[in-house]
Amino acid sequence: MDRKATAVWQGGLKDGKGRISTDSGVLKDAQYSFSTRFENGIGTNPEELIAAAHAGCFTMALSAQLTGANLTPESLETTAAVTFEKKDDKPTITRIKLTTTAKVPGADKAAFDKAAQEAKSGCPISRLFAGNTEITLDAKLV
Repeated sequence: MDRKATAVWQGGLKDGKGRISTDSGVLKDAQYSFSTRFENGIGTNPEELIAAAHAGCFTMALSAQLTGANLTPESLETTAAVTFEKKDDKPTITRIKLTTTAKVPGADKAAFDKAAQEAKSGCPISRLFAGNTEITLDAKLV
């Protein structure tokens, strides 16, 4: 299975601008620029898109882990916070913090925590960053 996205950039780094689109059409000409990446401009940026991908991937993986343990989640909500800073004098994603809150009727804390840890280490986006980026998880069962 292949998934595709396209980025188009026009101009220099600081004065240029770009558009990002996905084949599905969910993103269509989403604006990004230097100011959306390094300041607070209007639009998106690669790190925000990585955060969205990781939040979605982890949440689906957690649902799969819970379902495999015969637990049906009522709701799962995850935020991924991507830290983008200089490392070895190069811009680098250094940390991703996953924060999730789950309503899972019948789940005990031990079973939930096990499922959450397995989802964290097993989701494809976590695996992409494994060994290169610190990934932390704050998982709460409510």
